[in-house]
Amino acid sequence: QVQLVESGGELVQPGGSLRLSCAASGRTNSIVVMGWFRQAPGKEREFLARIIWGGIDAYYADSVKGRFTISGDNAKKTVYLQMNSLTPEDTAVYYCATSRFLAPVQRGLFEHWGQGTQVTVSS
Repeated sequence: QVQLVESGGELVQPGGSLRLSCAASGRTNSIVVMGWFRQAPGKEREFLARIIWGGIDAYYADSVKGRFTISGDNAKKTVYLQMNSLTPEDTAVYYCATSRFLAPVQRGLFEHWGQGTQVTVSS
């Protein structure tokens, strides 16, 4: 099993930035890809970005391309999501997840999930 713990979510003003972290533990040698999702109240969980474990080959959803950056630190077993130019529409619970597949975007292709971290963008 893989355990994931997200952190870094908080209240931020519109136009601000945040960096989320996701620390992995357990059977991390089974991880192929790490991804970030978010879920706003009343909405489906939305794919944001993924990266091959080891910090290469990042891929983004169109909704965040150019504003969000995913990166990884294999030595720390941690993946990050740098979020810039935040708007109230970015308010959601943000989750990280692992996948055994090389190019997953569907929620069902990710098998381990963290508990989520709340990001609120408001003035």
